[in-house]
Amino acid sequence: MKLKEQVKFIASEKTLFFPTLKKRVDAYFIENNLSKHANHGMVIKTVVLLAVYVLPFIFLLACQPPYWTSMSMWIIMGLGISGIGMSIMHDANHGAYSSNSAVNLCLGYSIYLAGAGVLNWKLQHNVLHHTYTNIVPLDEDIRDRGIVKLSPHAKPKKVHRFQWVYAFFVYGILTLYWVLLKDFIQLVSYTGNGVNKQTRKQNTITLLSLIAMKAIYLAVFFVLPVVVFSMPFKEILAGFLLMHFTAGLVLTIIFQLAHTVEGTVHPKLDETGIIPKDWAIHQLETTVNFSPDNKWLSWYVGGLNYQIEHHLFPKICHVHYPQIAPIVKQTAEEFGLVYRQHPTFWRALQSHVSALKRFGIMSDLNDGIG
Repeated sequence: MKLKEQVKFIASEKTLFFPTLKKRVDAYFIENNLSKHANHGMVIKTVVLLAVYVLPFIFLLACQPPYWTSMSMWIIMGLGISGIGMSIMHDANHGAYSSNSAVNLCLGYSIYLAGAGVLNWKLQHNVLHHTYTNIVPLDEDIRDRGIVKLSPHAKPKKVHRFQWVYAFFVYGILTLYWVLLKDFIQLVSYTGNGVNKQTRKQNTITLLSLIAMKAIYLAVFFVLPVVVFSMPFKEILAGFLLMHFTAGLVLTIIFQLAHTVEGTVHPKLDETGIIPKDWAIHQLETTVNFSPDNKWLSWYVGGLNYQIEHHLFPKICHVHYPQIAPIVKQTAEEFGLVYRQHPTFWRALQSHVSALKRFGIMSDLNDGIG
């Protein structure tokens, strides 16, 4: 990818921020005799979240409850798959769940429970998003989606004036889009631009694996209930769409509250492709934590409300973020850096809506502040 190869983080002044921070975080784990990976609580959470997704489906098949009870089960399943994605799959595919790569590989495949492919996720998230956070067009998570403008560096359209209203509907269809189209589009795109470095033979295997996985996924949700258990197709279709709308809405909102809010930076690339700052400082400037005192929320979203800690230390399991967050904040302040944080989920959501409103009516920003 030509543009990607040109982008480099070259700080105008050398900083010891990240070396100092890393030394302190490492010391925390050594002094407390802790592993950076999953603990017993994480294992319990893994079982619980998998059960929240699987058991309602078994209940639907076995009991075939009334329509509205059925719909409530599909919503619970949507919440379950969101939790699996944010807590289990996310940590595993970062190599943070376990020191055993086989365990990470196995749990990373839990993304298949959402009907999505693991390779493209790693390329989009681990490679592009974590390296080039909030940099358009490299960070696809804030890429212009036509009717939703998530960066100041895209031409506003008339429809964008109302995106703060309809954006949440678009968020709700994203996982369904992922199941049906996104993986195939990304496989072609990433192969063409060089982000996907697999051989042609490997990509052929990946394509066939995607087709097989998605066929099995759709068969489980449609053939099994309708053909084997004689459940109404329309009810299954409605529930399936409701499950994905729930999952898409939850996953997208949680992500956007960390990056597309007031105060974050959206660097604009020039022809040199140089970002004149240290990578770790770039992560601080483009990322915001939210609702750190809400233990239930932190549990459910896999610590993604501690996005600063996650972006700086993606290979540390999220169960440790609340403990290392004070170390990160203190070190940032010592180096004169801003540690951005919204105290509650609702404050973060309001900030996201404000950003959507502003991006919807603004022209490109020269200073890159989002």
